[in-house]
Amino acid sequence: MESAITNLLPNVVNLYPEMINALFETIYMVFISGIISTLIGFPIGVTLVVTRKGSILENAVINNVIGKIINIFRSIPFIILLAAIMPITKFIVGTTIGTEGALVPLVFGSTPFVARQIETVLLDVDKGVIEAAQSMGSSPLEIIYRVMLPEGLGGIIYAITITTVSLIGLSAMAGTVGGGGLGDFAIRYGYQYFQTDVMIVTVIILLILVNIVQSIGDLLLRKLNN
Repeated sequence: MESAITNLLPNVVNLYPEMINALFETIYMVFISGIISTLIGFPIGVTLVVTRKGSILENAVINNVIGKIINIFRSIPFIILLAAIMPITKFIVGTTIGTEGALVPLVFGSTPFVARQIETVLLDVDKGVIEAAQSMGSSPLEIIYRVMLPEGLGGIIYAITITTVSLIGLSAMAGTVGGGGLGDFAIRYGYQYFQTDVMIVTVIILLILVNIVQSIGDLLLRKLNN
Protein backbone atom coordinates (compact mmCIF):
# COMPACT_ATOMS: atom_id res chain seq x y z
CA MET A 1 0.00 0.00 0.00
CA GLU A 2 2.78 2.40 0.96
CA SER A 3 4.72 1.66 -2.22
CA ALA A 4 1.57 2.21 -4.30
CA ILE A 5 1.07 5.65 -2.75
CA THR A 6 4.73 6.49 -3.34
CA ASN A 7 4.45 5.50 -6.99
CA LEU A 8 1.17 7.37 -7.46
CA LEU A 9 2.07 10.53 -5.51
CA PRO A 10 5.89 10.68 -5.42
CA ASN A 11 6.18 14.44 -5.02
CA VAL A 12 3.49 14.58 -2.35
CA VAL A 13 5.29 11.91 -0.34
CA ASN A 14 8.58 13.80 -0.59
CA LEU A 15 6.97 17.11 0.32
CA TYR A 16 4.65 15.74 3.00
CA PRO A 17 6.13 17.78 5.92
CA GLU A 18 5.93 21.01 3.90
CA MET A 19 2.36 20.19 2.86
CA ILE A 20 1.24 19.64 6.46
CA ASN A 21 2.91 22.88 7.48
CA ALA A 22 1.13 24.68 4.62
CA LEU A 23 -2.19 23.20 5.75
CA PHE A 24 -1.74 24.54 9.27
CA GLU A 25 -0.72 27.91 7.86
CA THR A 26 -3.97 28.04 5.87
CA ILE A 27 -6.03 27.09 8.93
CA TYR A 28 -4.21 29.76 10.95
CA MET A 29 -4.81 32.46 8.33
CA VAL A 30 -8.48 31.60 7.90
CA PHE A 31 -9.11 31.34 11.65
CA ILE A 32 -7.39 34.60 12.65
CA SER A 33 -8.59 36.68 9.71
CA GLY A 34 -12.10 35.23 10.11
CA ILE A 35 -12.29 36.28 13.75
CA ILE A 36 -10.92 39.77 13.09
CA SER A 37 -13.07 40.43 10.01
CA THR A 38 -16.18 39.24 11.88
CA LEU A 39 -15.42 41.43 14.90
CA ILE A 40 -15.03 44.43 12.58
CA GLY A 41 -17.63 43.61 9.95
CA PHE A 42 -20.40 42.58 12.32
CA PRO A 43 -20.91 46.00 13.98
CA ILE A 44 -20.51 47.68 10.59
CA GLY A 45 -23.31 45.54 9.19
CA VAL A 46 -25.50 46.32 12.19
CA THR A 47 -24.76 50.04 11.77
CA LEU A 48 -25.77 49.90 8.11
CA VAL A 49 -29.14 48.44 9.10
CA VAL A 50 -30.01 50.69 12.04
CA THR A 51 -28.98 53.91 10.23
CA ARG A 52 -31.08 53.22 7.14
CA LYS A 53 -33.99 55.49 6.31
CA GLY A 54 -36.88 54.71 8.63
CA SER A 55 -34.80 52.53 10.94
CA ILE A 56 -34.31 52.90 14.70
CA LEU A 57 -31.20 55.12 14.45
CA GLU A 58 -31.74 56.73 11.06
CA ASN A 59 -28.68 58.67 9.89
CA ALA A 60 -28.27 59.18 6.16
CA VAL A 61 -24.74 60.61 6.40
CA ILE A 62 -23.28 57.69 8.37
CA ASN A 63 -25.14 55.14 6.25
CA ASN A 64 -23.97 56.67 2.96
CA VAL A 65 -20.34 57.07 4.04
CA ILE A 66 -20.04 53.51 5.38
CA GLY A 67 -21.90 52.10 2.39
CA LYS A 68 -19.64 53.82 -0.11
CA ILE A 69 -16.45 52.72 1.70
CA ILE A 70 -17.67 49.13 1.70
CA ASN A 71 -18.59 49.31 -1.97
CA ILE A 72 -15.12 50.63 -2.84
CA PHE A 73 -13.33 47.76 -1.11
CA ARG A 74 -15.76 45.15 -2.46
CA SER A 75 -15.20 46.36 -6.02
CA ILE A 76 -11.42 45.83 -5.86
CA PRO A 77 -10.31 42.34 -6.99
CA PHE A 78 -8.51 40.63 -4.11
CA ILE A 79 -5.28 40.07 -6.05
CA ILE A 80 -5.09 43.84 -6.71
CA LEU A 81 -6.00 44.62 -3.11
CA LEU A 82 -3.07 42.48 -1.99
CA ALA A 83 -0.65 44.73 -3.83
CA ALA A 84 -2.47 48.01 -3.20
CA ILE A 85 -2.35 47.83 0.59
CA MET A 86 1.20 46.50 0.92
CA PRO A 87 2.38 49.70 2.66
CA ILE A 88 -0.45 49.33 5.19
CA THR A 89 0.35 45.65 5.65
CA LYS A 90 4.02 46.49 6.19
CA PHE A 91 3.10 49.15 8.74
CA ILE A 92 0.75 46.91 10.73
CA VAL A 93 2.60 43.57 10.82
CA GLY A 94 6.08 44.53 9.64
CA THR A 95 6.09 42.29 6.56
CA THR A 96 4.19 41.74 3.32
CA ILE A 97 4.99 38.03 2.87
CA GLY A 98 4.20 34.84 4.71
CA THR A 99 1.12 34.14 6.81
CA GLU A 100 1.48 37.35 8.81
CA GLY A 101 1.69 39.39 5.63
CA ALA A 102 -1.47 37.72 4.29
CA LEU A 103 -3.59 38.44 7.36
CA VAL A 104 -4.06 42.17 6.71
CA PRO A 105 -5.28 41.87 3.09
CA LEU A 106 -7.48 38.93 4.11
CA VAL A 107 -9.14 41.11 6.76
CA PHE A 108 -9.48 44.05 4.34
CA GLY A 109 -10.95 41.74 1.70
CA SER A 110 -13.42 39.88 3.91
CA THR A 111 -14.64 42.58 6.31
CA PRO A 112 -16.83 44.35 3.69
CA PHE A 113 -18.24 40.95 2.72
CA VAL A 114 -19.12 40.21 6.35
CA ALA A 115 -20.72 43.63 6.76
CA ARG A 116 -22.96 43.18 3.71
CA GLN A 117 -23.87 39.63 4.74
CA ILE A 118 -24.92 40.79 8.22
CA GLU A 119 -26.81 43.72 6.72
CA THR A 120 -28.76 41.38 4.44
CA VAL A 121 -29.57 39.02 7.31
CA LEU A 122 -30.81 41.74 9.66
CA LEU A 123 -32.89 43.43 6.95
CA ASP A 124 -34.88 40.20 6.74
CA VAL A 125 -35.88 40.40 10.41
CA ASP A 126 -39.66 40.91 10.70
CA LYS A 127 -40.32 44.64 10.95
CA GLY A 128 -43.43 43.92 13.03
CA VAL A 129 -41.32 42.43 15.81
CA ILE A 130 -39.09 45.53 15.85
CA GLU A 131 -42.12 47.85 15.90
CA ALA A 132 -43.62 45.85 18.77
CA ALA A 133 -40.40 46.25 20.76
CA GLN A 134 -40.41 50.00 20.05
CA SER A 135 -44.02 50.31 21.19
CA MET A 136 -43.07 48.68 24.50
CA GLY A 137 -40.42 51.35 25.07
CA SER A 138 -37.30 49.34 24.21
CA SER A 139 -34.19 51.40 23.53
CA PRO A 140 -32.31 51.04 20.22
CA LEU A 141 -29.60 48.96 21.92
CA GLU A 142 -32.23 46.69 23.48
CA ILE A 143 -33.88 46.23 20.08
CA ILE A 144 -30.53 45.32 18.51
CA TYR A 145 -29.46 42.81 21.18
CA ARG A 146 -32.84 41.41 22.26
CA VAL A 147 -34.73 41.43 18.97
CA MET A 148 -32.66 41.83 15.82
CA LEU A 149 -29.69 39.61 16.67
CA PRO A 150 -31.69 36.71 18.19
CA GLU A 151 -34.17 36.81 15.31
CA GLY A 152 -31.37 36.83 12.74
CA LEU A 153 -29.15 34.25 14.47
CA GLY A 154 -29.69 31.54 11.85
CA GLY A 155 -28.78 33.90 9.04
CA ILE A 156 -25.77 35.16 11.00
CA ILE A 157 -24.43 31.61 11.36
CA TYR A 158 -24.93 31.06 7.64
CA ALA A 159 -23.17 34.36 6.84
CA ILE A 160 -20.16 33.45 8.98
CA THR A 161 -20.03 30.03 7.31
CA ILE A 162 -20.04 31.58 3.83
CA THR A 163 -17.38 34.08 4.91
CA THR A 164 -15.12 31.30 6.20
CA VAL A 165 -15.49 29.36 2.96
CA SER A 166 -14.65 32.51 1.03
CA LEU A 167 -11.57 33.07 3.21
CA ILE A 168 -10.26 29.62 2.33
CA GLY A 169 -10.31 30.63 -1.33
CA LEU A 170 -8.79 34.04 -0.62
CA SER A 171 -6.02 32.51 1.47
CA ALA A 172 -5.12 30.24 -1.44
CA MET A 173 -5.05 33.29 -3.71
CA ALA A 174 -2.74 35.06 -1.27
CA GLY A 175 -0.25 32.26 -1.92
CA THR A 176 0.37 33.65 -5.40
CA VAL A 177 2.28 36.54 -3.83
CA GLY A 178 4.09 34.52 -1.17
CA GLY A 179 1.29 34.60 1.38
CA GLY A 180 2.06 31.13 2.69
CA GLY A 181 -0.39 28.29 3.17
CA LEU A 182 -1.66 25.78 0.63
CA GLY A 183 -1.86 28.36 -2.15
CA ASP A 184 1.80 29.19 -1.83
CA PHE A 185 2.65 25.48 -1.57
CA ALA A 186 0.72 24.68 -4.74
CA ILE A 187 2.28 27.55 -6.69
CA ARG A 188 5.86 26.84 -5.59
CA TYR A 189 5.85 23.09 -6.08
CA GLY A 190 2.82 22.18 -8.16
CA TYR A 191 2.82 24.99 -10.71
CA GLN A 192 6.42 26.15 -10.99
CA TYR A 193 7.87 22.63 -11.00
CA PHE A 194 4.99 21.01 -12.93
CA GLN A 195 4.28 18.51 -10.14
CA THR A 196 0.74 17.54 -11.03
CA ASP A 197 0.22 15.27 -8.03
CA VAL A 198 0.98 18.17 -5.69
CA MET A 199 -1.62 20.36 -7.43
CA ILE A 200 -4.27 17.64 -7.32
CA VAL A 201 -3.74 16.80 -3.64
CA THR A 202 -3.72 20.50 -2.71
CA VAL A 203 -7.06 21.02 -4.47
CA ILE A 204 -8.50 17.97 -2.72
CA ILE A 205 -7.36 19.27 0.68
CA LEU A 206 -8.96 22.66 -0.01
CA LEU A 207 -12.20 20.94 -1.04
CA ILE A 208 -12.15 18.92 2.18
CA LEU A 209 -11.61 22.09 4.24
CA VAL A 210 -14.54 23.81 2.52
CA ASN A 211 -16.81 20.82 3.11
CA ILE A 212 -15.81 20.60 6.78
CA VAL A 213 -16.62 24.28 7.33
CA GLN A 214 -19.91 23.98 5.44
CA SER A 215 -20.86 20.86 7.39
CA ILE A 216 -20.18 22.59 10.72
CA GLY A 217 -22.32 25.54 9.63
CA ASP A 218 -25.15 23.25 8.51
CA LEU A 219 -24.96 21.34 11.81
CA LEU A 220 -25.22 24.54 13.85
CA LEU A 221 -28.21 25.64 11.78
CA ARG A 222 -29.95 22.31 12.32
CA LYS A 223 -29.29 22.54 16.07
CA LEU A 224 -30.72 26.05 16.11
CA ASN A 225 -33.85 25.06 14.19
CA ASN A 226 -34.62 22.02 16.36
